[in-house]
Amino acid sequence: MHFGSAVPTVEVGALSGEDFLLDVREDDEWNAGHAADALHIPMSAFVERYGELTEAAPQDGRVNVVCRSGARSAQVTMYLRQQGIDAVNVEGGMRAWEIEGRPLVDEKGQPGFVA
Repeated sequence: MHFGSAVPTVEVGALSGEDFLLDVREDDEWNAGHAADALHIPMSAFVERYGELTEAAPQDGRVNVVCRSGARSAQVTMYLRQQGIDAVNVEGGMRAWEIEGRPLVDEKGQPGFVA
């Protein structure tokens, strides 16, 4: 899914282990499989939990926003940019993450999958 030039994107392959990752999928999706170091704030609870992001995100760094395929994360990316935060949408979401062979863990720390 492509959202045009209004939403900046980054490809999974361009991300390193040092990059800050915000996962906005719902709890069941997160529990099935996620990037180990990602911050999880479901889109459905994002506005009320926004402070968690501002506490955890790097002050001068970029926030890479991911969901399953890129649609929800594009919406959150646009919201963050309106708040003055340097945010980009991860192109293809966690499906692209899985296809790239990036590691996924479930809620117990075992190998996970994209639900």
